Amino acid sequence: MMVAGLAALGLGIAVGTLPVPYVIESPGPTYNTLGESQGHPVISVSGHETYPAAGSLDLTTVYVDGGPTGSVSILSAFSAWLDSSKAVYPEELIYPTGTTKEAAQEQSAVAMTTSQENAVASALNELKIPFSQQLQAADLSKDSASAGKIQQGDVLKTINGKDITSLSVIQDELAAGKGAPATVTVERAGQPVTMDITPKDNGQGRYILGVMLKYLFNFPFQVQISLDKVGGPSAGLMFSLGIIDTVTPGDLTGGKHIAGTGTIAPDGTVGPIGGIAQKMRGARAAGATFFLAPSANCDEVAGHVPAGLQVVRVENLSQARHAVEVAGSGQDTSGLPTCANN
Repeated sequence: MMVAGLAALGLGIAVGTLPVPYVIESPGPTYNTLGESQGHPVISVSGHETYPAAGSLDLTTVYVDGGPTGSVSILSAFSAWLDSSKAVYPEELIYPTGTTKEAAQEQSAVAMTTSQENAVASALNELKIPFSQQLQAADLSKDSASAGKIQQGDVLKTINGKDITSLSVIQDELAAGKGAPATVTVERAGQPVTMDITPKDNGQGRYILGVMLKYLFNFPFQVQISLDKVGGPSAGLMFSLGIIDTVTPGDLTGGKHIAGTGTIAPDGTVGPIGGIAQKMRGARAAGATFFLAPSANCDEVAGHVPAGLQVVRVENLSQARHAVEVAGSGQDTSGLPTCANN
């Protein structure tokens, strides 16, 4: 009986430590975009006047266990299921099959760099500070309509004779053409190259060139964002607000502790992110009383708001800035949009 008991115990321990294909998300630390990280300002600006800012505009994070960065045991997954502050997801919902640790880290780093560039662009757009931007081909999608024509590194200049100043110019022209061939001119190795491309329907009634694009910006002054060991695109909104507060007179927050999350596009559009329930918990634990959430995340916000935290939904940077100004000036914030009145 003793031998059998010891064997059963050993078997139970072995089973409990077996890896399972799940990912655990838990609240991570927050970082004040108006403050410092490891002795350096999170946001530093050169070539433009800056102004001291009190208060906090916190970006929020989540810890992620499992996936290509490390395995999760059965016991860890079961314990997380019982912990209301954590979330458990099948691994394939977070990481595509076959994703390596190196690929995941690279994707996260690229997403963070892109979010920082977009944050500067969106902040300058919001402040009506002019800058130039171009669209460059980063890659082609599978079965791309542009295969054999547009190459990686090409800078898109015109479509049907119209200057390409933003992604919307391409989208509008393709939509108007309803699948007709489009004449596209790119700059390749310093020379113009013109070609006709017949767009493909993406299956949702929208015509696309099948090109993955990235923005090339030329800003009138330099913005440096220093934040180690944080990746992904979800800090974009809070970077934008931090930049605005840094380069404009006055104190946007009024000294209050405000947090938030959301991706940001150069035109100021705020996009959804993952782990918002954990980010709200992390924000509240750090002392925030006011939280900005993407409207597209409202389904995940409802029912998960920590006590003492007011959550305001935003669709773009202008709405987020207005919400912070209302809160910072001490006005009544009860009329601001929430996920409950979405």
